[in-house]
Amino acid sequence: MPNTTCKTSVTILNAQGLHMRPAYLFAETAARFDSQIEVGKDDIRIDGKSVLSILTLGAAQGTEVCIEATGADAQDAIAALERLVVSGFDRNDVNA
Repeated sequence: MPNTTCKTSVTILNAQGLHMRPAYLFAETAARFDSQIEVGKDDIRIDGKSVLSILTLGAAQGTEVCIEATGADAQDAIAALERLVVSGFDRNDVNA
């Protein structure tokens, strides 16, 4: 299957923003996919599979971020990551 690029914009909803736990959950979810995952905020683009990189975004509640995936499973990666963010990083909502 050829490489595909998919992207979406999501708003961080949880009150503490992308602090350690949600950053870990995001990176953990992204790592399940072979696609390259990037997250962007303003002019910053980071590796979505790196907890430390995610923390450097400083994405507070209400911040809009762009998630971009490139690879054979890009569409599935974007769907899973979007569900995670929209759920407020509630693992139970994502794995249901």
